[in-house]
Amino acid sequence: MARRPHRTGVSAGISNRTRGVLRSGVAASALLLATGGAFAQSAPAATDPSADTGSQVTLDTITVAATLTEERTIDTLAAVSVVRPDDLIQFMPDRVQDVFFGMPGTTVIQNGNSPQAAINIRGLQDFGRVAVFVDGARQNFTQLGHGSGAGTFFLEPGLLADVDVVRGPVSNIYGSGAIGGVVTFRTKDADDIIKKGQAWGVESTGEFGSNGPMGYGALFGAARVGQNIDLFFGGTYRAQNDYEDGDGNVVPGSGYDTWTGTAKATFRPADFHEVKISALNYSADYTTYNAALVNNDVPASATQYGTTVLNQTVTGSYNYSNPDDNVFDWRSSIYWNRVKQDQLKVAGTPSSITGAIGDPRTFTINTVGFDANNTSRFNWSGIRNAITVGGDYFHDDVDNVDNYGFGEGYNPNGERGVGGAFVQWKANYSTWLEAQAAVRYDTYNLSGDGVSTDGDRFSPKATVGVTPWSWVTVYGTYAEGYRAPAITETLVSGAHPPNIPLVFCPDGSYGVFCFVPNPYLKPEVGKNKEIGLNLKFDDIFTKGDKFRAKANVYRNDVEDYIELVGYNMTPFGTYADYQYQNIANARLQGFEFESNYDAGSWFAGFNATVSDGENVDNGQPLANVMPSNIATTLGARFLENKLTVSVRWQWVAAKTAADLPTDSPYEPTPSFNLVNFYVGYQPSENLLASLSVENLLNEQYVQYQQFLPSAGLTVKGGLKIRFGADTIAAATPSPLFK
Repeated sequence: MARRPHRTGVSAGISNRTRGVLRSGVAASALLLATGGAFAQSAPAATDPSADTGSQVTLDTITVAATLTEERTIDTLAAVSVVRPDDLIQFMPDRVQDVFFGMPGTTVIQNGNSPQAAINIRGLQDFGRVAVFVDGARQNFTQLGHGSGAGTFFLEPGLLADVDVVRGPVSNIYGSGAIGGVVTFRTKDADDIIKKGQAWGVESTGEFGSNGPMGYGALFGAARVGQNIDLFFGGTYRAQNDYEDGDGNVVPGSGYDTWTGTAKATFRPADFHEVKISALNYSADYTTYNAALVNNDVPASATQYGTTVLNQTVTGSYNYSNPDDNVFDWRSSIYWNRVKQDQLKVAGTPSSITGAIGDPRTFTINTVGFDANNTSRFNWSGIRNAITVGGDYFHDDVDNVDNYGFGEGYNPNGERGVGGAFVQWKANYSTWLEAQAAVRYDTYNLSGDGVSTDGDRFSPKATVGVTPWSWVTVYGTYAEGYRAPAITETLVSGAHPPNIPLVFCPDGSYGVFCFVPNPYLKPEVGKNKEIGLNLKFDDIFTKGDKFRAKANVYRNDVEDYIELVGYNMTPFGTYADYQYQNIANARLQGFEFESNYDAGSWFAGFNATVSDGENVDNGQPLANVMPSNIATTLGARFLENKLTVSVRWQWVAAKTAADLPTDSPYEPTPSFNLVNFYVGYQPSENLLASLSVENLLNEQYVQYQQFLPSAGLTVKGGLKIRFGADTIAAATPSPLFK
């Protein structure tokens, strides 16, 4: 969601791609050395690059993701996880998947031959079950085919400043669809580049990796015009050659190039008022396919597409936050997001499903939307109250073209409008009791190809938290979420090629089977029950050390779960018709644990996820439930905290045939272990040299729901520097190094 002002007192030979890799890595490194500036590492709880992380432990990050009111993450009465600058530095992420390493209950599905990503939270994914926002703009792209793609997004991790994740339908303030959870990404802004008291700043990064090889370069600049205008601009370039897996085999199609450009302008026309306009452009080029490798190569018959993706976002926001004003605390934004994916068939057998070599196809979605909310605060009989009232709306316009294959058949054109309003009450009594109550009204309408449908519903939420001692909070939550059917689920229709007279469809077409639209498809309703525990201890073994932990058990019963169903058997023993139907009452349940300890000189963390899910109607497991896993972090700081060393280990359980339904589209996967190593040296607050070793044990593994092996041993090195000048009123610019 849109960021708002802080309110105090509220909780082979060198290919062209390889040359691009070398150019980006070498050029960026040369730029870094030439400028000789400095980089300031941000503390997890701050966005100010001047924050000092060397002398104090900072585990208490601030989030607004759960209730739209600022509070410490450890104090939220919800399963909330955050990723802050320190985490991003140690992850050195190449892909969005890297950002979520070891996060409880959260898995990013990102196959090796595409930069597009999908997020699974607690076994729910696809068609907006997890609401994804980038700088407040909703990401609703779908490109369904013989594989995944029923809800993906494109994002360069080098742009990220922080990430907030809310698991479960406990945050019904974010609009329709979030029965699985909400993920909000915030990209870099002026405050992430300019030090306090300076008028401008520049941050530059160069990275080079061994497996591919890969290279990355980024340059961001920001300036303050007086006290009331901030300007920010920048861009990134990333190039990845085909990587090798743990067995040393090159994974074809795993290379890609991405370019991004971003600009933001922030205006403060009066005290406590802030207007922000931002634009983001993402472009990616790669070759993709949906076939498993045979003898470590793509089968000759498999269709391959040369793909270009353009993701464009424009956002405008207006926020007002005055610590002395208890009536108005206003946040609002309006956005436009457009994703266009152009594909050209470059290999494979000609067919009526995919066309011939040289045939193009295009998938486009335009999403426009807004959200607005206001929080009022008052005290009554010793109870501190905060009432938030808001509303939101988004409109999807899908325009897909495939004149040579069946891409448009899988992804029908249409329009969908989804909106709603909510009211939330949050009350605190003394220091030991907190209560939350909320209700949301959702409505939607959907139309296309002569079919239209609509619906509405009220969704309640109630939470009670008790803090009998300052170090422990226990809470219980009941919350409902509502997901309107997607355009594809409702409108998909027509004969599936090849066009042989095996089955005749109502529209007069014929093929191997028929897709049947379903205007009577009912929305899904998630009903989540959750008990959570928050723990926080200070000064345990040494003065200043901190331990923070969040644990929860949950059960989410999803009514009218939507799945693609085959029915009406043909004389040949196949289904004549397929239709998305409300066939299942799904039950998802599990346990999540997340913890961190920091003593300054050393730090550690332990996370665990145990998850399960079944179709209550037939007792079959749910295919989208991810394997259980545990993750640990152990690190230390040396040389007056200038040198940081850490090791991360993650174990992921096997997904066996017994864990999958009989008609699962996914294959079983064995368990695997990942070990990543990081060392960072920061001789001054403005210069950071980093080295990471990913998959240190060179493990050969395939992640669940993916059909390509992941990368083997990869070594990456990076250099990040930052420089700037003091305020305009200063007599002379400050030196680059002090």
